[in-house]
Amino acid sequence: MFLKHTSTGKLMQVVELQDLMNPMHEQVAMRLHYGEEAQDPETVDKQELQFPSGEALPRAWTDPHYRDEEVEAAHHDRSI
Repeated sequence: MFLKHTSTGKLMQVVELQDLMNPMHEQVAMRLHYGEEAQDPETVDKQELQFPSGEALPRAWTDPHYRDEEVEAAHHDRSI
């Protein structure tokens, strides 16, 4: 999968998709998409990445607490 580095606008290839989708990982290994040879991986903060269309990464990939309010509301409803 390719993502765009927000500060440079360059495309980068995700090395491990599991790391990208894991909200507990704030950084992910990426390879700069430049030329025909594979570049060495580098660690990039997820906050610096977006889809090539300019769309942000899903909150489920970046925020480990993205469902806290939903879970708390469901727990509250059951205890009433």
